[in-house]
Amino acid sequence: MENPIPTRMGDGSLVRMTPAEIEADIRAGVEAAAKRAKVAPLNEDEIGHLIDIFCSASRFSAVDIGDEVTLSFDGCGSQDMGTRVNDLHYYEQYLCADSVEMYHHDYSYKPVKTVVDFEQTVMRQAQYIITAPCGYGAMPDLGRYTVPDGPIANWCELLPLGKIDEARAAQEEAVGAAVEDIFFVAESMVEAGIDFIDLDTAGAAGDADFLAALKAIEKIRAAFPDLGIQIGMASEFVLGMHGELEYEGVRLAGLWPLDQMKLATKAGVTIFGPAVNVNTGKSVAWNVARTLTIVKPCTDAATVPVHLNGGMGVGGVPMHILPPGDATSRASRAAVDILRLDGL
Repeated sequence: MENPIPTRMGDGSLVRMTPAEIEADIRAGVEAAAKRAKVAPLNEDEIGHLIDIFCSASRFSAVDIGDEVTLSFDGCGSQDMGTRVNDLHYYEQYLCADSVEMYHHDYSYKPVKTVVDFEQTVMRQAQYIITAPCGYGAMPDLGRYTVPDGPIANWCELLPLGKIDEARAAQEEAVGAAVEDIFFVAESMVEAGIDFIDLDTAGAAGDADFLAALKAIEKIRAAFPDLGIQIGMASEFVLGMHGELEYEGVRLAGLWPLDQMKLATKAGVTIFGPAVNVNTGKSVAWNVARTLTIVKPCTDAATVPVHLNGGMGVGGVPMHILPPGDATSRASRAAVDILRLDGL
């Protein structure tokens, strides 16, 4: 009888599975992704490599020497270590971050606009101390523009009432407002010396949210040709809250990472961050296999660096405030080995 191996579920809980059970989960994750995203499954060599990683009894797993990748962080500098600048310095010096990102605790471009003068001051201080590329990030967060937080009608209230046209019009109005706010903050932070701007969790409010991110990136790129621009997606699949929005003639609703990456590249990003959500009721092995199958067409075709979102419920990493290192290291290694990522 096969000895069970300690492994994790998608919520981080410890379980024990036999090698046969782990293999079955990996194959099931690949199959689920291929069927849902309509992509090719991983090949047998890739599946075999995943089996080796997850059937190892080692506490940690790592890439081979020479295969290390860049580590970028969204949302560091949160005052956990004293000040935001202290935090950024900590990430750089102790956590080996290859780039750091300052942010406001609201993490949305709309409220940041109202305090941008203060944010410029902190960013300027950070630039004197931090050696690694130091950027600024927030979410497009289109829902912030609806009542009661904003002036625009709430499409989530209009849609259940059958007011489809009104809901779509509200989303289109919000796109325009978000683009202006994102550009205003980006322009202001460029004055403070940022190395890059990050539009994180893009598409969280659906296809209109993703459209706002793409249009903002296009505007930022035109104004600042040399600025680094990173986008991190909210999930693997763009929800069609509007359903008819297009960018460069491509309908946004229903796009998977490959086509998300192509449009983001056209808009002008320098780093694309795909995100695949974790199923907490499945094993980490299942989730990682599903993630890699969905993202592989994207990394195979990418002409810009790809940094897979990996942590706290995305990229195969358990949904936990402190994801266990044994699971995180396996998910990260598998992604780098099989996807040939540029970063995480």
